[in-house]
Amino acid sequence: MTKYQLMVNGEARQFEASPDMPLLWVLRDKLKLKGTKFGCGIAQCGACTVHVNGQPVRSCMLPVAGVSGPVTTIEGLSQEGELHPLQSAWIEHDVPQCGYCQSGQIMSAAALLAANRKPTDAEIDGAMAGNYCRCGTYVRIRAAIHTAASYYNAASTAAPVANNLTSKGAAE
Repeated sequence: MTKYQLMVNGEARQFEASPDMPLLWVLRDKLKLKGTKFGCGIAQCGACTVHVNGQPVRSCMLPVAGVSGPVTTIEGLSQEGELHPLQSAWIEHDVPQCGYCQSGQIMSAAALLAANRKPTDAEIDGAMAGNYCRCGTYVRIRAAIHTAASYYNAASTAAPVANNLTSKGAAE
């Protein structure tokens, strides 16, 4: 076992793990962050997507020894208790059915919107191509990404994004 210290969701976290332990299992088993899901175990489905240095990565195949920078999981995506614009849009569009893949979907979408605040359908489809949803909610996922982008774009000329977020159905 090797001692590690990683910055996870803005917090320095220390733990011991084998260098070849996938980041997914470090997050789930060592750090008790259960939002990141195991899907296929071969980096093909996207359920385990997290950000490392702001880039989406499949944590099921990334050994902890290969992590070189801060890690953000679905638990750390929103800040100060507010929903992230994507989380609000997901609620507004009633995206999840079973919900299993949704944390990975949101993390991939967040990376897309961090780089491109006005993505086209083709750009969304390209960015989300590695994330699979067994329930087939792709149309709602795309719509939610467009809605989240509109939150960002409205916020650039108005109040902070968090103040523009209201979710129909959140209180229902």
